[in-house]
Amino acid sequence: MTTSKEQRSPAATTTDATQADAATKPDASGKLTLAEILELVAGGQLPLRFTAYDGSSAGPPDAPLGIELKTPRGTTYLATGRGDLGLARAYIAGDLEIHGVHPGDPYELLRALADELVFRMPPPRAMAQILRSIGVEHLRPIAPPPGEAPPRWRRVATGRRHSKARDAEAIHHHYDVSNTFYEWVLGPSMTYTCACYPRPEASLDEAQENKYRLVFEKLRLSPGDRLLDVGCGWGGMVRYAARRGIRVIGVTLSEEQATWAQRAIAEEGLGELAEVRHGDYRDIADTGFDAVSSIGLLEHIGVRNYAKYFRFLQSRLRPGGLLLNHCITRPDNRSEPSTHGFIDRYVFPDGELTGSGRIITEAQDVGLEVLHEENLRPHYALTLRDWCANLVEHWDEAVDEVGLPTAKVWGLYMAGSRLQFERGGIQLHQVLAVKPDERGGVGDLPLRPWWTA
Repeated sequence: MTTSKEQRSPAATTTDATQADAATKPDASGKLTLAEILELVAGGQLPLRFTAYDGSSAGPPDAPLGIELKTPRGTTYLATGRGDLGLARAYIAGDLEIHGVHPGDPYELLRALADELVFRMPPPRAMAQILRSIGVEHLRPIAPPPGEAPPRWRRVATGRRHSKARDAEAIHHHYDVSNTFYEWVLGPSMTYTCACYPRPEASLDEAQENKYRLVFEKLRLSPGDRLLDVGCGWGGMVRYAARRGIRVIGVTLSEEQATWAQRAIAEEGLGELAEVRHGDYRDIADTGFDAVSSIGLLEHIGVRNYAKYFRFLQSRLRPGGLLLNHCITRPDNRSEPSTHGFIDRYVFPDGELTGSGRIITEAQDVGLEVLHEENLRPHYALTLRDWCANLVEHWDEAVDEVGLPTAKVWGLYMAGSRLQFERGGIQLHQVLAVKPDERGGVGDLPLRPWWTA
């Protein structure tokens, strides 16, 4: 969850200070209400209705969107959680409720907050009054809601970051929620990566099939070829390729994914061509593949490990073999790669993102020749829109399956991510590369792109 920024004139700053002085005049008890505190830090500009358990309220009475702070524990979460983490904790624990949107898709509320809510640091005197009004008992951190991953410094108990053991634990946290839950959210394709929409009105299933078609064509696969799909999820790419006569090995760290994928392979009668292994991609000993696909794995690798990652994938390819890397990226190559706050604690522990330039550099530096890259950012926004629609449709079943807190996490995460993809805060890049032979040859690759968009 983010807030927008705006330019402030000296006159506006003076007005804010005057409002702050007025707002912090103590009442008979010498304390501000929770609504007064919110108005103070938001400069009086609230795009929604706020109500609190102390009886106070703020914002337009007829606003279609609203937030209700229900308990003192929620105040503690808000006061002690850095960034978006406090708000997420209060919401997930049930201490804060949202109104005017469905919990499976709170996109409109998040967009209103991002567009119109600007938090400002109050003057020192006002800040002191806020702290006195909140009370010292709400400034001491308390245990987070169940399901939150520990802070990064405590995760050393499962190994150093991106060791095999710690990666396995991170993948388990995110992907071993429930195959049934994922079926409701992802739809029949069971594909948890960005789709590629041939038309804005295309269905999610059509767009996911089109994504696999695009990857398949970029890799120039023909019947009898061998494909390695690392981080294969529920085996969507594995089955797509096997249906077309490709011999495929997929690998995933999620035991639930591997079990589901192997069952789907057997049900389609693809067992002679395809298999999905439960394990770490780094343990794949097979070599000589005609192509390698990596769809949504790099986010879990760690930027410092990119060289090892690309070197390993290159070593699995035959000379002239093709590699396609599909992953979420940042819009620049300078930002801190680690995720923080809500995403790190509840969604992708140890996840790291960087720009496409860093990815291309690392691929080139191990000897891969980059042939093409493209950004599918708008497609991921559409994908998340459709995943949220699926969650809303199956909300009651999802809550019964995984519990209300987990269902809320997914609605919040997907709606917030949609907003970020729409606004360019994060992107989705496909990078296609080839492994040249000892003399720099790349086989019979066409002179121009050979796939259809």
